[in-house]
Amino acid sequence: MNSPQKVAIVTGAASGIGKSVAERYAQEGVAVVLSDVNQELGTQAAEQIRQAGGQATFVLADVSRPTDCEQMVAFVLEHHGRLDYACNNAGIGGEQNHTADLSIEGWQQILAINLSGIFYCMKYQIPAMLKSDGGAIVNMASILGQVGFAGAAGYVAAKHGVVGLTQAAALEYAPQGIRINAVGPGFISTPMIHELEENPELNSALVALHPIGRLGRSEEVAELVIWLSSEKASFVTGAYYPVDGGYLAR
Repeated sequence: MNSPQKVAIVTGAASGIGKSVAERYAQEGVAVVLSDVNQELGTQAAEQIRQAGGQATFVLADVSRPTDCEQMVAFVLEHHGRLDYACNNAGIGGEQNHTADLSIEGWQQILAINLSGIFYCMKYQIPAMLKSDGGAIVNMASILGQVGFAGAAGYVAAKHGVVGLTQAAALEYAPQGIRINAVGPGFISTPMIHELEENPELNSALVALHPIGRLGRSEEVAELVIWLSSEKASFVTGAYYPVDGGYLAR
């Protein structure tokens, strides 16, 4: 994975877990294409990687739009000629409500970004990887891809779907040299939950859910993504790996 010829896509890369993943790919000598809906932060993230000596470019993309995902992959092939790795990380927390009170619009938005977005990305990433004789895809699920959580029906459903989608695609493309796995972070200290962290009571309650006794860090998730992308994980596909401080073991 040290060859500078290797190329990766990271979605939702403007901040949080996605940014950390992009930084780690670059540290391994991989040319990284970052995508996000936040052009300002995404451009800054790519520039920071370049300033640190890595190869990085930014592409504006909304993963809930199939054409954006298609154009993102086309950009990679046009500028780099290949695609070796992808981390489909873009996602939102979305509307929090009990199931019967969750709005139709809220439900549709969560699934469009958190589930359909990963399908759209893989739909175009996989053919590109087949041209490069294989590759590795890591889809960002969640601990809530394995268990329920009151008030988050849309998010839970989408993340469970990500795990199933990952397994199905892994079975289909394993013979052709593409490994596809899912990662399930616990509560990670990122912009997505900063509002919760700022509330002392909520923050304490979140920490208490993790036997390790703290929230996770985005770079800890990134390390798992990099391992799953590398040849060190050459016999790993169709798997779900939690990185959750013991949350699921309770």
